[in-house]
Amino acid sequence: MHDPKESLETNIQETESQEKLPETPIIEEEPILTLPDDQINQLQQEVAELKDQLIWQKAENENLRKRQARELENAYKFASERLLKDLLPVIDSLNLGLQAALDTENEAVKQFITGSEMTLTMFQETLARHGIEEINPVGEKFNPELHEAVTMTPSEAHEPNTVIQVTQKGYLLNGRTVRAAQVIVSK
Repeated sequence: MHDPKESLETNIQETESQEKLPETPIIEEEPILTLPDDQINQLQQEVAELKDQLIWQKAENENLRKRQARELENAYKFASERLLKDLLPVIDSLNLGLQAALDTENEAVKQFITGSEMTLTMFQETLARHGIEEINPVGEKFNPELHEAVTMTPSEAHEPNTVIQVTQKGYLLNGRTVRAAQVIVSK
């Protein structure tokens, strides 16, 4: 009979002898590609141009992102501008009505004035919470960005170009002039 242990050892020895291959690997050399200098220079120039275009495009994308963020912020900040312009005549009418009624002795009218003043105060506080400021520049230097001169009048009590009276209040929305204050300026 055949000994299985011997058969196994023979198989192992045959396998080991087959596994021993030469240790020098066979390397197939690829031919080295050579290009003329002018073609290399042209390719280098194209690479440089593409890098410049990439840098420019990245900068353009960043500028676009910043511009869109700024426009979105402004849209949010100034979305109520049209509503404010529509409400300004209402505020003016309330102020004028209150001023006209101040000289009354009628008790019912005085109570109405008190209630109207409270309403106007609440209205102005609400506007202020939403970034709306009143321009009431009496005694300030005339500023054409914030004031509209209705007339100029001589005044010895004021320096030239000083606002001496406001005929209509102006308003700012988050620092932007919505309506310039109409003023009388000293000469």
